[in-house]
Amino acid sequence: MINKVGQIMLYVNNQDACRDFWTEKAGFEVVSEVNMGEMRWIEIAPKGAATTIILHNKEAVAKMNPGMNLGTPSLMFFTDSFDNLYSDLKNKNVKVGDIVNLPSGRVFNFADDEENYFAVMESK
Repeated sequence: MINKVGQIMLYVNNQDACRDFWTEKAGFEVVSEVNMGEMRWIEIAPKGAATTIILHNKEAVAKMNPGMNLGTPSLMFFTDSFDNLYSDLKNKNVKVGDIVNLPSGRVFNFADDEENYFAVMESK
């Protein structure tokens, strides 16, 4: 039986630029960086998070696993400082969408520098 989500694989064109986006603009930390020949991955996460994101080189993974789905997963992040995060991302010139009020709470989306979109919901 599965009891938790450990890692989420995010396939990107430029690992270093994506690492910089997540650490400098979204406040994540680098957990580890691993180089194994042609394979390199960067593990990032919000401070203290149980689940991490692994930044993989899309081209290298495609060579190793032809036909693998390398699309961006649809991720929903949660924050208890919703308004501050929204303002902070806008001030750092991150493309953010409008705040939307849903029955489950307020939400907005943002894009990384490779135009991958992610959502953020206010924690209650």
